Amino acid sequence: MAVTSGTLTTRPASGTPYQLDNGQVTRASSALLKHIKAEEKRKAEESTKKDLLAGDDEEEGSDAEETSAEGTPVWLVLTTKKHIVDKNRLKPGKIPVPHSLNTSPSLSICVITADPQRAVKDVIADPQFPTSLSSRITKVIGYTKLKDKYKSFESRRQLLAEHDVFLADDRIIMRLVQTLGKIFYKSSKRPIPIRIAEVQKVGGKRVKKEDRKRPPTDEKYSAVASPAVVAREIEKTLSSVPVHLASAATTSIRVGSANFTSEKLVENVDAVVQGMTEKFVTKGWRNIKALHLKGANTMAMPIWLASELWVDEGDVREDEDVKTIEDSKKSTSKKRKSIEGSEPAKTKKSKTAEKKEEDDDAELIASRKAKLQAQKARALSEGDKDAGNKVAAAAGSEGASTAGKKKRKSVSKS
Repeated sequence: MAVTSGTLTTRPASGTPYQLDNGQVTRASSALLKHIKAEEKRKAEESTKKDLLAGDDEEEGSDAEETSAEGTPVWLVLTTKKHIVDKNRLKPGKIPVPHSLNTSPSLSICVITADPQRAVKDVIADPQFPTSLSSRITKVIGYTKLKDKYKSFESRRQLLAEHDVFLADDRIIMRLVQTLGKIFYKSSKRPIPIRIAEVQKVGGKRVKKEDRKRPPTDEKYSAVASPAVVAREIEKTLSSVPVHLASAATTSIRVGSANFTSEKLVENVDAVVQGMTEKFVTKGWRNIKALHLKGANTMAMPIWLASELWVDEGDVREDEDVKTIEDSKKSTSKKRKSIEGSEPAKTKKSKTAEKKEEDDDAELIASRKAKLQAQKARALSEGDKDAGNKVAAAAGSEGASTAGKKKRKSVSKS
């Protein structure tokens, strides 16, 4: 593909620059959707394998192409100037979008609840619960049963493959991290939190957990809200996109699929960007570096690029400060070299011990010399010249060996 010169993104003609240009997003989404469908068609034509169960009818072939293109996701890639630090990164967030990604009637939903699970099952089976929603909830499982039944990796893989969406009670969402493990939390099917517990209010304000009073009826049903409230919470969650934040400068959020029109994709992108800047990205638009749209195996299409690479003016140093910074670096390096080249100072205790050892050696040498001189004088007085010579030779060798020992000690200490 030839590279053309010019600006990658355009800015709105009026207003703040920290907003999306709908024309730019429309052009990028149209080109991306067109490319995804063209790639799907090309792969289908180049494929030499034939489905033995498929007929020769062209309509069935076109339906297969549409089905394959329907599952191709479209992602919004958000790049920030500074890393996003999210303490609850294992608890996904939610951003409502005008066009849901979970509209398929064959969608399989698994609901993981706090114990007892019978309370939630009865709420879903209640006649007041919408049938269109209950028909898509294929499994309701309690937390205790989940731990007992799905201990092995193979059973968890099977559970992950059987359902499309996993919804979890907000009260146990963080306990599922250890229970489900990396099989779930490294995939795109992390459990999404829903709030289905009964909320008690007094004067329009929520009652604190320690001040709540249980009704005199059966306690196991008092923890779950009414069927209408539970259904509204589940529908609201299905109409939102989950946000999985990581401690990094890049976050990807699924905003649509290949069967969307460019208008639907633009509206979802606008809603997701607004939700990210208001709820999840620290300092909002000031911290956003770039926004791109991409498919599963496509290049990223830029829809917004920041004109500056810093968040605050304090992050940028003036040109006149460069010399000051270099001088401080030089002085620091000189100080480090002088510290490294200096020898460690001797302690007071080591000097005292060394002086005492030298005094002991001097006394020992003096005593030996005096003893040898006395022996020599006694030998001379007796007239034994040869004995005197032997004693003198012994005295000389003794003094030389003692001096050698003293010299070796001084060399080893130095």
